[in-house]
Amino acid sequence: MHRLWAPWRETYITKLTTKQKTCVFCRVLHDNKDKRNLIFIRKPYVFAVLNLFPYSNGHCLIVPNRHVADITQLPRVEYTELMDLLRETKDLLQKALGPEGFNVGLNLGRIAGAGIPGHVHLHIVPRWRGDHNFMPVTAATKVISQSLSVIYKKLDDAYKKRHRGTRK
Repeated sequence: MHRLWAPWRETYITKLTTKQKTCVFCRVLHDNKDKRNLIFIRKPYVFAVLNLFPYSNGHCLIVPNRHVADITQLPRVEYTELMDLLRETKDLLQKALGPEGFNVGLNLGRIAGAGIPGHVHLHIVPRWRGDHNFMPVTAATKVISQSLSVIYKKLDDAYKKRHRGTRK
């Protein structure tokens, strides 16, 4: 078996294993500084935010407003809104960035890769042919072609256009 080593991940993993005083999702939700925190959609039970540690351009998270660790803890109304916002976010990403595909997933529990295991969230990662390469392994560098602020503006503009500027 061949192995590729990615020691640059140690810094990220080390940060995740330290005790956080507050949940980052709860903090940004209640901070009410959506542009600064990259929240581009708020709904009664869920919100959509750009991932600060993206795997790919436009990597978003769909997050319940309530602090729950597992998707099974969401009542049907919250679960339905989570899935509806996933669909809406996918459509916005398609319009704003034009990806060729998407990865969508949940990491339930730290062992499964959840960086914030106490607050369940969905990942939606836009994908393009040839979008990932060996830069993280060989040069400890991720290549993200647009800044988070540029992607936020594109998603915000697409959302406003879709909802004719009727944003809270």
